[in-house]
Amino acid sequence: MKLKYTIIYFLCTAVLMVSCGKKENVPEHSEQETEQTERHTENQQSVVSLTEEQIKAVGITLGKVEMKELTSTIKANGLLRVPNNNKATVTSLYGGIIKTLNVQVGSFVRKGQVIATIANPEFIQLQEEYLTSDSRITYAEQEYSRQKELFDNDAGAKKNLQNAQAELKALRTKKASLLKQLQMMGISPGKVSNGNMRSGLAVTAPISGTVSSISAQIGSYTDSSSPVAEIIDNHSIHLDLQVFEKDLPKMKVGQVVHFKLTNNPEIEYDAAIYSIGSSFENDSKTISIHADVTGNKTGLIDGMNITGIVSLDKTTTPAIPDEAIVEADGKFYIFVETGQNQETDHAHHNEKNESRVKQKSKIVNFEKIEVVKGSSDMGYTAITAVKEISSETKIAVKGAFFINAKLTNSGEHEH
Repeated sequence: MKLKYTIIYFLCTAVLMVSCGKKENVPEHSEQETEQTERHTENQQSVVSLTEEQIKAVGITLGKVEMKELTSTIKANGLLRVPNNNKATVTSLYGGIIKTLNVQVGSFVRKGQVIATIANPEFIQLQEEYLTSDSRITYAEQEYSRQKELFDNDAGAKKNLQNAQAELKALRTKKASLLKQLQMMGISPGKVSNGNMRSGLAVTAPISGTVSSISAQIGSYTDSSSPVAEIIDNHSIHLDLQVFEKDLPKMKVGQVVHFKLTNNPEIEYDAAIYSIGSSFENDSKTISIHADVTGNKTGLIDGMNITGIVSLDKTTTPAIPDEAIVEADGKFYIFVETGQNQETDHAHHNEKNESRVKQKSKIVNFEKIEVVKGSSDMGYTAITAVKEISSETKIAVKGAFFINAKLTNSGEHEH
């Protein structure tokens, strides 16, 4: 009897173990099915089917990846700069009160043009000293001649002759100094007379250019430490590009730079590299590349931020037309024909014989493949496909935007 119960116990235990084993295998089977379903769904989302009629209607054109000689480029940011020797601060060498201001911010001035006039009573005193120096020199010359004559006739002391000579030299030096000061003030010494003394001085532009700022106003005091205005010659504006260390070996003098203003990207300007920096800028690990702006300079002002594209040497690389590339979620894609063509039947109603006639229409499948964009030139862009593409693979070189829209709409309907 005990043997019988023992056999039954072992049979029950075996059945339970088998049942548990089957339950443990169920999740593994479900995970495999889930992965296969996800892969299948992903493939469906990257493949779109179009009929030949749709392809013709929207003008989809097929082509192949071509080997094109493109000009490779480097993108860099920078600033517009005017050299310091083309900037000027307008100041007066002598202090005075501003009497007139003849320019406004934005005015174009030429070198030597009067910017402002200032007045100071000391200017009259300087002219007075210059006129007085003539009469004093005349008297000193007469005194020197008299002392020399006395000395030659042994009637005068040598000391008196030497004093007269020193006084004459001092007066002549003083007059030369006053003459230079008058010239620096803009006063012609030859026109200074007792009845023609100027109380005001003209402050002139040291360079030609545009008035960028005015610091003084009528009635304010100005001197050599107080600028009246600032002038910038924007015709000499150049480009300072910040290029990273890894791109420095590719830079050469004479390379063309196409750039746009960061705040106004509608207009493109050109520049040519004339100098390459030899040290890093601060802690940015970038090197300054200097380029002369060529052609149109309208609207370019010192300090503007720009984005530039440096054109490098031409290289032969796989490329496709620009319109064959579509962008989605920050990535770039192309559509290739998978070759999995199939035919489908469509019922067509014939009004004459009241019957339904079957017509066959070919379906073309396109797969969406991610690519990495390279340089662009002459309407073509270099690409590197994430998934290998053979040289014989057909690509939608025109109408890729429509295919992408069709794929997106299909995905939305599925959801």
